[in-house]
Amino acid sequence: MKKIAVVPIDNRPICYNLIGDILAQDNDIELFLPEREFLGSLKQNANIEEIFNFLQNLPKVDILVLSLDTIAYGGLVSSRRCCEDFEEIKTRVEKLKKIIKNKADKILAFSSIMRISNNNINEEEKLYWSDWGEKIFKYSWETHKNNIPAETDVPQEILEDYLNTRKRNFEINRIYLDWLSDKTLDTLVFSKDDTGEFGLNVQEANLLAKEAQERNLPAIIKTGADEIPLTLLARGLCKDKNIKIQPQYVFKESINLISKYEDISLKNCVEGQIELAGCKISNMPDLIFYINNFSKAQGDLVLGDVINSSNFEHQLPQKPYFIADVNNANGADNDFVEQILKEKTDNIFSYCGYNTSANSIGCAILSAVVNFLAKKQNTFDKNGFKKLMFIRLLDDWAYQADTRKDVRENGGEFYETLKKHIKDFEIYENKIANFLDFKYNEVNYTLPWDRSFEVEINVENI
Repeated sequence: MKKIAVVPIDNRPICYNLIGDILAQDNDIELFLPEREFLGSLKQNANIEEIFNFLQNLPKVDILVLSLDTIAYGGLVSSRRCCEDFEEIKTRVEKLKKIIKNKADKILAFSSIMRISNNNINEEEKLYWSDWGEKIFKYSWETHKNNIPAETDVPQEILEDYLNTRKRNFEINRIYLDWLSDKTLDTLVFSKDDTGEFGLNVQEANLLAKEAQERNLPAIIKTGADEIPLTLLARGLCKDKNIKIQPQYVFKESINLISKYEDISLKNCVEGQIELAGCKISNMPDLIFYINNFSKAQGDLVLGDVINSSNFEHQLPQKPYFIADVNNANGADNDFVEQILKEKTDNIFSYCGYNTSANSIGCAILSAVVNFLAKKQNTFDKNGFKKLMFIRLLDDWAYQADTRKDVRENGGEFYETLKKHIKDFEIYENKIANFLDFKYNEVNYTLPWDRSFEVEINVENI
């Protein structure tokens, strides 16, 4: 039995539950996760000592996927907020290095390059972001673009605090290059979350890439965040398996367009994720990767910029395929999903359509890889696959595409608004269950971070 351990970014369903849901397709995988209560949330840092205890007590595993931000700062959100200085965090990560030595055959780790959000919302940032966020973003953009510090009216003490936080995180990331050099890590990814063409985060990514190249180190820079551990899991599972994937796009002429919240073309995003997952792009594929992309510009469902594909019929492949639904950011393409559900098939291996294109692509790849390998090894759990698909379609379609905007805009009473839609969800549940031939007793919906961004869907099996 393959033993896999993961230290997630935080305790969101998409970062914690999804890992188990995907791996449950294979009866030959034993998964080790820290207790969810020990991971960080929107308002609480991870219990780092308990994460250390988890790692110390971990039996030797085949694959360890590690969010370095969780241990260094207490989580992805905490990496932007925590006030500890460089020396404190350096001491912590050096302790981590000692603990993980000889804990796994392969250690695949990732760390974020601190994002710069273009808004005055401090939900995931320091408090001053509510007054100065957009101006700090502008300062960052112009400073990088023009290669000189930009003029700004951001108060000096706030700007210094922000820049010092960036410098601290950047120097911690440089430490991880040493871990790659001395073979502590088999794979190291630096992720760019919510990025753009210019910015101090892009500048830092370039500096890390340059240093890695000068030291002949195979560090990887990737746009994205939440999907990175999923793609790294695929990489660990796919080593020496030579899985061949052929991308097919709905709009072939639009593959060089850039998705919202990203800084590379969709084509580069897809091919980069396939490569990071340890798979090969081939015209003689094991799996077709069907990408429902956008023709001109990506929609954004949560902002009400909805693009549906009602003007043409999709021709889904006749051989094993999996889907990333990225016509819109933040949820599924309604018409596209309705077409998928018209015809039952055993050829579909996964579906994903949440948040950014990179998020959907990484999720879809791991889900399909686990499915493919389990079937090949005769360890496939069909009910695990159906449950995964059931939850993804309910999340990405029923909630993200058709419910979240109402929840988001209803005066902050998020959960009360969600409960008003329970009867609506039953319609979706019946459609999806019929498509999958999936039997279940009950579905429960909650908002674990008390905001509209992520829903948690718990399915009670029969």
